[in-house]
Amino acid sequence: MSDVATLPTRKDEAWRYAAVDRLRDSDLAWRQIDVAAGESARELLLVTEENSGETEVTRLRVNVGEGARFELFGVIASADYARVEVEVTLGKGAHFEMGGITVGGRDTVREFVTRTTHAEPDGTSNQTVRAVHWGNGAGNFLGQIEVVRHAQKTDAAQDFKGLLLEKGASVNAVPQLEIFADDVKCAHGATVGQLDESARFYMAARGLTPELSRRLLVQAFIGDALVALDDEEAQERLLQAALDKLDKHL
Repeated sequence: MSDVATLPTRKDEAWRYAAVDRLRDSDLAWRQIDVAAGESARELLLVTEENSGETEVTRLRVNVGEGARFELFGVIASADYARVEVEVTLGKGAHFEMGGITVGGRDTVREFVTRTTHAEPDGTSNQTVRAVHWGNGAGNFLGQIEVVRHAQKTDAAQDFKGLLLEKGASVNAVPQLEIFADDVKCAHGATVGQLDESARFYMAARGLTPELSRRLLVQAFIGDALVALDDEEAQERLLQAALDKLDKHL
């Protein structure tokens, strides 16, 4: 059962850039995940042409117990509108690790939305999101970190980078911090740009074709989001899913 009684609108901060007109027939229910104290859990989310429809929405609510670890890695490479939304609450000494990649063109909208609550001391979290878009495609990242008053020694970070391959594409990043404790380390960063032409020239001067140079640069760019994934097979599967989509355009 969903606890969403009505469809959201863009007036809701978490749906600011969403394609809300596509949600009418979507299931907006939350899936609950509880990671017991001292345990570890990992979710791999892959939205591709093989497993998606026109609209894909995944919503996770995660409670991470004391000293536990939760990892989320995902690639959104299909659907006219695709959204992965996660709300994480961290216990004492718990960790949340996330890596996300969005790719797409045409008039697609693909986004990650996170809300991370450091509810107890000594918690850590790290989120890395990369977006590569072309045509009129849009990639969004809305990430909110909340640190409650007694959650001292929190260490939290968000890092978003967007790459625009053509004029007309867009990325939107809204990193937010709400900190009520005074002994914390919290950081966020967001940048948007185009391919590094000097790097392409350097690679071409050493005999690489323009096409291969472009592909390698984009591969390195999106690969940042998967560095923390210590499963090489899973890492390769996610990376290849993004590259398969990009290879049609690069």
